[in-house]
Amino acid sequence: RGLRKPLEILDVGNSGTTMRLMSGILCGQGFESSLTGDASIVKRPMGRIIHPLSLMGARIESLKGNGLAPLKIQPAPLKPIYYESPVPSAQIKSSILLAALYTEGVTTIVEPTTSRNHSELMLNHFGGNIKVEGTKVFSSPVNELYANEVIVPSDISSAAYFMVAGLITKNSEILIKDVGINPTRDGVIKVLQKMGGQIELDNIRTINGEKIADIVVRSSRLVGTMVEGAIIPTLIDEIPIIAVAAAFAQGTTTIKDATELKVKESNRIDTMVHELKKMGVNIQPTQDGMTIEGGSPLNGATLESYHDHRVAMSLTIAALNATTDSTLLNSSCIDISYPRFFEDLKSLM
Repeated sequence: RGLRKPLEILDVGNSGTTMRLMSGILCGQGFESSLTGDASIVKRPMGRIIHPLSLMGARIESLKGNGLAPLKIQPAPLKPIYYESPVPSAQIKSSILLAALYTEGVTTIVEPTTSRNHSELMLNHFGGNIKVEGTKVFSSPVNELYANEVIVPSDISSAAYFMVAGLITKNSEILIKDVGINPTRDGVIKVLQKMGGQIELDNIRTINGEKIADIVVRSSRLVGTMVEGAIIPTLIDEIPIIAVAAAFAQGTTTIKDATELKVKESNRIDTMVHELKKMGVNIQPTQDGMTIEGGSPLNGATLESYHDHRVAMSLTIAALNATTDSTLLNSSCIDISYPRFFEDLKSLM
């Protein structure tokens, strides 16, 4: 199995992806382990992986008995399952796929709509046997995985902040190189183009099964749009910055089917609505998203990140084009995913 028992509790920090994917791997090990995280992580729902992993025979439990971290995992034989996920979630799917490596037989996962597929591509790149039919993913056993070269493209979630910055700032043209444009992740590009954004994809190629391109963005006059349905899983992490784009767009933007925003590092529906209102944006929360009436100038304000890196970066881009200066509190959370964010942003000024 290649791993040894940890000497202490494994701390994932602020990474929900690490918590959920490591759980799948650790369930297949011959030793006991525990996982915890920071104040944000221990509030995020882990029952969504505890349930399917338990169906596979895993001995995994929430130490507080409330479906939240810390998690305790004990050795147990695993078996394949047929699992219908209640939500389209790459983290749930990946946790099950990683646990399935330690089973004999075919594991099948069915999602309501297709979620991002990086794990499927990665496992096949390492010799796995993952097949996809529509919203069904099948994992069949292999004798072993093998080492292979991995080239990691630039992250489209991080690129999205600069895409929107380029679109809403006058006389801008930005080139963002080597960005992953995986079709299960490119929803933000499609929505911004639908809003009238001048976004071009150049030098498109495929490496390690991942589609990559250089993205050129130019200043644009944006208009409101509807964001809903099957496209939501392809841009769920980009909704905060899409909300910023909508604030600068003429007309109404409605975002629906995005209840997953409520269980991120913060409740991103509430946090984005609250902070953009401070800047004078006509924005209202809904049960599963938000409605934004854009086109009016944004005012500077004292803004709170809620220790959420995506909220912090989105508000930074909004503040760039406000009429007066803004102050962003607790901005260090940006280091979680993009430590060079401010450095890269300053290079464009």
